[in-house]
Amino acid sequence: MDQNTLTAIIEEQTRRALWEVKNVISCIPDELWNKSYCEMPCWKHVYHMLHSLDLWYINPRDRYFKEPEIHERDLNNLDVVSSKSLTREEIDSYFSGIEGKILAYLSELTDEQLLEYPADCEYSRFTLILAQFRHLHSHMGMLMGFIIDDTGLWPRVLGLENPFPEGEYSKYL
Repeated sequence: MDQNTLTAIIEEQTRRALWEVKNVISCIPDELWNKSYCEMPCWKHVYHMLHSLDLWYINPRDRYFKEPEIHERDLNNLDVVSSKSLTREEIDSYFSGIEGKILAYLSELTDEQLLEYPADCEYSRFTLILAQFRHLHSHMGMLMGFIIDDTGLWPRVLGLENPFPEGEYSKYL
């Protein structure tokens, strides 16, 4: 692992976090996809987490930010019941787009830019990234808790030292 720059560390840890997000989503059994947790279906918890990552990791005030095609008003809001529901395929596709966008952003980001403020934003780039790690892992913990409680299976995580699995691997520990 390259630890010579802050942005190299951020990129590595983001890659690890995104792998874990993808794995946890894949661990949600079909029978839990629409199950209600805290009065919202499981898929909506996933969408809320991903939508926040999409909007807030780079610049929540970006006037050119485009909502995903699957979005409708308050679909990301865990306090508002939605009439629309999302499929696993829609969530997986949305995740892939977010992953590509974030990794492209990180490939261009420099240490000097971390303390700069994106256009029209009151938060530094570093603040936005750390805030999304906090938010992301709060919701990842909730999702893992839902899965563990309902199935007794623990989704695999990478931690700091485990290598990224290659080929066939167990999604669970």
